[in-house]
Amino acid sequence: MEMLVTRLTLPLLVLALLGCGAEADRSGAADASAAPTWPHGWMATVANPDATAAAAEMLAQGGHAVDAAIAAHAVLGLVEPESSGLGGGGFMLVFQAAEGELSFLDGRERAPAGASIDMFMENEAPMNYVKAWQSGRAVGVPGAVALYKLAHDRYGKLPWATVFEPAIRLAETGFTVTGKMAATLARLAPIARIDENPGAADYFFPGGEPLAAGATVRNPAYAQTLRRVASEGPKAFYKGEIAEAIVASAQAAPLGGSLSLEDLATYAAVEREVVCGPWRTLSICTASPPSSGAMQIMIAKQYDHLVPAEGTLAERVQAFVEAQRLAYADRDYYFGDPDRVSVPLEGLLDPAYLEHRATERPAPSEAPTHGDPAAVLGGPSLATFARDTTHELAGTTHFSIVDGEGNAVSSTMTVEGPFGSSRWAAGFVLNNEMTDFARTYAPEGPEPANAVRPGARPRSSMSPTMLFDAEGQLLMVTGSPGGNSIPAYTAKTILGVQDWGLSVEEAVSFPNIIARGAAVRVETGVAPGAELAASLRAAGFDVQEREGENSGLHVIVVTEAGLAGAADPRREGNVMSGGRP
Repeated sequence: MEMLVTRLTLPLLVLALLGCGAEADRSGAADASAAPTWPHGWMATVANPDATAAAAEMLAQGGHAVDAAIAAHAVLGLVEPESSGLGGGGFMLVFQAAEGELSFLDGRERAPAGASIDMFMENEAPMNYVKAWQSGRAVGVPGAVALYKLAHDRYGKLPWATVFEPAIRLAETGFTVTGKMAATLARLAPIARIDENPGAADYFFPGGEPLAAGATVRNPAYAQTLRRVASEGPKAFYKGEIAEAIVASAQAAPLGGSLSLEDLATYAAVEREVVCGPWRTLSICTASPPSSGAMQIMIAKQYDHLVPAEGTLAERVQAFVEAQRLAYADRDYYFGDPDRVSVPLEGLLDPAYLEHRATERPAPSEAPTHGDPAAVLGGPSLATFARDTTHELAGTTHFSIVDGEGNAVSSTMTVEGPFGSSRWAAGFVLNNEMTDFARTYAPEGPEPANAVRPGARPRSSMSPTMLFDAEGQLLMVTGSPGGNSIPAYTAKTILGVQDWGLSVEEAVSFPNIIARGAAVRVETGVAPGAELAASLRAAGFDVQEREGENSGLHVIVVTEAGLAGAADPRREGNVMSGGRP
């Protein structure tokens, strides 16, 4: 049984997964007064030490995990603008421990009302990707600030203005440029417009040279934007001078977009269904579309149908690859904005379909194709879409937080590609999220599920996820950046900890293996990647060896000894903890 519930209460989920009927005694199942005192203290793992420190500052004051999440992300927008910021959006999965309540808050960017399904087509062919990425047409309505407010109104314990204090301090006094930011700037300059666009060029390329690692940088415009948001709320961002600056930047040449003041003024972050599925004795809970979080359930369940009972690590990794190939094919075909298309999520997650789907694995040399739940479960088929053509750059950031009361946040935030669209407004870069839609459109054929539609939210690979044990207690908080590879990165941590016998640090550091489409990418710069690549190649897979991968996994696991956390060594983050009685 899979469940999609707008706001999920974990004790009731456990009863449902155990097969209890409607008459089961649920008295006190979510009784906050009966909840034991959380014994483990707090923990935050974030992609930059300054941002982790901001989260820790909130947690040390007794703040909720949401307070810490907002503080961390406001700092990330300053110190890691290549990955996320105020000009982008994201997803937040929030667990309220006392109530056993889980909710999914969607702050994904929206297409402007003036967007059109063919806006990335030229001469009956898709526009060059770099041209589309660096255009004003790529800019969607930013959702981060609205997401902050929705989450804080519901869960925040500290004053609204307090959560912005660390970022304002850093913006005014200066922060140190990291190697990641400096390297990304240098790499992008020959192909992107970040060294040409007004505002961005002066900030990131002072004197015509990219910011160097170790340099101290101040951003008074960012501080001023945050001060206004802190004192006036989201209206300061979505109306008035800041909104006007966003629109002017998005509409500027070349290929100015249609983003308008009305688009900004009418934006709202929304609450969507949480999707949970049983896996062994556990529950995997994650974000519903437009997120790709449901792939975590698809991969885990199909993995169990494919893995040998006493399989070696190489055999287990091969089953992981085959489960990915099936899940990606279904995700790519069916997932889109659920407000615009019918996503057959319940069918795709039905145990009978997943068991059958595992029998449809293609030969290693063949490209996987999507399945059809209706062919297995009955009912009308929804396999009516065009082939998916979406390309996602490997950007984005993820952080995982557990507060001193056991509340948790798994949040993935983005501006899409590195530095988004390279366009600048009020101290931050604007997203290029519209290129997360399928860019190819054939008027004579069906539309892709993830086609550009006015007001729609593009499908996202972002997959914030939590695991719960058989009693509904929090067990794991996980997620990653990395474009289309996010579902693979995230699933690796679940299988690594729960099936491969790895610690959380080992699971995060384990070679990334991505199997979307015909080829299988294997990270051979990390042991035992080379051996796994050889094994998969011997099994007939088209293996592409990679020295490094762009994951940014930040994971927390609840153990009997307390909280164990890991920050991806491929990025620059860290783990901080405290508050344990």
